[in-house]
Amino acid sequence: MDRRKFLLAGSAGIAGAWVSSKLLSSRTLNFRAFGPAFAAPPPLAQKVSAFDTVTLGKTGIRTSRLAMGTGTVGSGHHSNQTALGVKGLSELLLNGYDQGLRFFDAADSYGSHPHVAEALKHVPRDKVTVLTKTFSRDPKSAREDLDRFRRELGVDYLDICLMHCVTEGDWTERYKGVMDVLSEAKEKGIIRAHGCSCHTIEALRAAAKSPWVEVDLARVNPIGSHMDASPEEVVSVLREMKTAGKGVVGMKILGQGDLRGRVDDALRYALSLGVLDAFTIGAENKGEQEDLMRRIAAA
Repeated sequence: MDRRKFLLAGSAGIAGAWVSSKLLSSRTLNFRAFGPAFAAPPPLAQKVSAFDTVTLGKTGIRTSRLAMGTGTVGSGHHSNQTALGVKGLSELLLNGYDQGLRFFDAADSYGSHPHVAEALKHVPRDKVTVLTKTFSRDPKSAREDLDRFRRELGVDYLDICLMHCVTEGDWTERYKGVMDVLSEAKEKGIIRAHGCSCHTIEALRAAAKSPWVEVDLARVNPIGSHMDASPEEVVSVLREMKTAGKGVVGMKILGQGDLRGRVDDALRYALSLGVLDAFTIGAENKGEQEDLMRRIAAA
């Protein structure tokens, strides 16, 4: 074991004991304080793991089932993960990589590009999927973002670039100029796939109907926490996306912490839906990351 792996393993053990204790003790809390009750899903019919290789829709992009999120409470170029510093977050990403995770979920608004860039210096570029997001709503800014993002990440291409946080029901018409820029970038090999993250049910429905959307990042959990509509309504739209061959990546799987009392049930719910190719969760230390991987395997 080299020095970096030794240090990672040691710190993971210390942090893991604290995080596991925190998660387990939270089971005694009154769940209704975090949202409506829901029935615990049955055990899955087959074993899964966080590092299973999945394909995102028809994109041909193969990556791990679990993406390492970098944007918990992310806005203004800051998040809980970037607060760890470039060294801290890059080592967290590398810890996940060492255990089979291959999906780095970044965004300009999280300020996580330098942290991901540092991790990418230590792994083969073609072994990881790099997803990032632009808030640009005009073609000029979108084109500038693509150039800047690649410089900040230290890469020649982006695997996935999403339009971040679309909310309008007519966004596929309103922002067609940005969509054209991303389509052109795909043709040039600057990105491998394009799509969006949605923050209203109207935007989600529009994404489901748009042939342009190849990957969608959607909020889903069993209690409707920080979601666009009820779980039933959202899942029905995601099923439409899945049928159309879009890559569907889930987020807010733990309701931004509201499901901390029922982590295992929330994970089993996401895995049992049959509509998510992958999902992203932002761990904040190595112990939490490893505990999450164990829980997915136990689902």
